[in-house]
Amino acid sequence: MNQGLIPSRYAKALYKFAVEKGKADRVYVLMKNLEAAFAAQPRLQEVMNNPYIAVDDKTRLLMTAAKAEKTDSCYVDFLKLLVENKRIDFSRGIAIAYLDIYREENNIYLVKLITADDLPQTEIDKLHDLVKRHLNGASMEFSRTVDPELIGGFVININSERLDASISNELKQLRLKLLSN
Repeated sequence: MNQGLIPSRYAKALYKFAVEKGKADRVYVLMKNLEAAFAAQPRLQEVMNNPYIAVDDKTRLLMTAAKAEKTDSCYVDFLKLLVENKRIDFSRGIAIAYLDIYREENNIYLVKLITADDLPQTEIDKLHDLVKRHLNGASMEFSRTVDPELIGGFVININSERLDASISNELKQLRLKLLSN
């Protein structure tokens, strides 16, 4: 996901710094936590953008959101840099860009399975194995959700690839075909 030039540059610098310090994996976990916090609490970005909230409070909030410890020196130094350069409001974009860079460098695919209803674990395992074979055994972060609007079937998103085997998609294709005649 392209977040712009500033987050991209900071994320590249953070990744390079973390690799040099041997902390790229830990920073990846912290950035996943941070992005999850932003996704769960949309008002968090409003807080980061608010000029009336003290920078120290924003920094503490970002430490808590990432579940970081004071010993996470790469992350602490990163936050200090953001404060110095008045870029703390870009923290979410930087986290997303860092995750993208890390996944690309480590050949990790983001896989999301969307089904119309809960599936038995055996069916999920079959789809998981199918995707793993498609990726030639590469690493993947597998998540799943339920969307009743699919009516039936499933959708698998692999990074920017999409396999839509849902009934709602079939009905949409049929409708388009009928309309074009």
